[in-house]
Amino acid sequence: MATCPPYPTHPTGPTGGALRHAHWWQKRWVRYSALVTLLALSGLVILALVREQTGTEGFLVGLGLAVLPVPLLVAAFRWLDRVEPGPWRNLLFSFAWGACAAALIAIVANSFATRWIATATADPSHADTLGATVIAPIVEELAKAAAILLVFLFRRRDFTGIVDGVVIAGVTATGFAFTENILYLGTAFGTDQLTGDRGIASVTAATFFVRVIMSPFAHPLFTVLTGIGFGIAALSGERQHVRRVLLPFLGLLLAMGMHAMWNGSSAFGEYGFFAVYAAFMVPAFGLLTWLVIWTRQRELRTVREELPAYVVAGWLSPSEPFVLGSMRDRRVARQYARHRGGRPAARAVAQYEAYATSLAFLRHRGRRGRAGADFVVREQELLHELWHRREFARPALEHAAAAQAWPRHEHGYGHGYGHPAPLPMPVHWQSYGQVNAPSYGPTYGQTVPYPAYNPYRT
Repeated sequence: MATCPPYPTHPTGPTGGALRHAHWWQKRWVRYSALVTLLALSGLVILALVREQTGTEGFLVGLGLAVLPVPLLVAAFRWLDRVEPGPWRNLLFSFAWGACAAALIAIVANSFATRWIATATADPSHADTLGATVIAPIVEELAKAAAILLVFLFRRRDFTGIVDGVVIAGVTATGFAFTENILYLGTAFGTDQLTGDRGIASVTAATFFVRVIMSPFAHPLFTVLTGIGFGIAALSGERQHVRRVLLPFLGLLLAMGMHAMWNGSSAFGEYGFFAVYAAFMVPAFGLLTWLVIWTRQRELRTVREELPAYVVAGWLSPSEPFVLGSMRDRRVARQYARHRGGRPAARAVAQYEAYATSLAFLRHRGRRGRAGADFVVREQELLHELWHRREFARPALEHAAAAQAWPRHEHGYGHGYGHPAPLPMPVHWQSYGQVNAPSYGPTYGQTVPYPAYNPYRT
């Protein structure tokens, strides 16, 4: 086993000095501050515009009804991302962009375009139809795609495949639909106040049924097509420039086309909405759901296939690749850690699982010649994170392996009947939440055993 070069210095250490001579606008805190300010201002403006159109009472009613599907949609996309969970800050940015920036762009651009068409054609009804079926899909999908592009460019390590594209796109569209639903539901409530309609026959009830009950996934479904394009581009090699540009653009075109068909369903007659819903939306939703779940299972298989190389090198125990390649076994490990060491221990195991998954994906890209120039540095960073959590995670993972082995005896996988006795709790678990890192293992700047293999060899 070879000896690795020193680990890279901590980001807050000497390498951080590279930014000391950078221009002020290149500093991270400046960019974060500018982004937060932009989103906050967009949120205030969109709040004022929606409240102006709906009134205060309509706004509050629309807000209360529009928020109902949001937790379910976000939880669904988070569940899809459980194999290699992305950071929450990406999801918060995506939702905020969709709810504030993208919604503001859409309202302003759609209103301007509709008024311009009405003035140019002197036919307001034609302007509304053209704006809904042509202008709105282009403007709205472009505005939502901007969030995916920003994450793809500036959070490249967190954007590694189709599932990441689907999750970022879906959460962005969920935020956009949230703001749009406030506007539609608040306006419907105002209409009911003027006409005196109440109950299930009201415009508010009909709008709620169509937008929240029947089609809460409509906007996410459109934008997910763009996210899939970016996700496939993320899997492409760095030299495949044409593919990396054309695939996101193709996904965006498909999103615009489906959005236009959905908005134009009323032109197909009295039952046009239900026809488009049954003939296109439901099958498309089912197909995309199958694709994402299949991709998730493929990611778990990649974990089982790539991590054994680190078992041979001594970084992982023999059972870890199989436990980490099963969502059920991962859950058992986290539950064991929580029961034995509380939330800090469970969080350490969850972080270990995420870092190990990232390591498997990194090696997979390296073997296919798609890894970046920072492959070795990134690999060492991930191994370092695993090393500092192994005393907390390894007993939990071994327990999960033993717990799942006993019922497999009759199939030839186990050794003996009965549930195994719990493994002893590491003493470190009792104080995990009180220290920054365990006192064992390598620290930055030291040399540690490192697996001697060529990651690009098939």
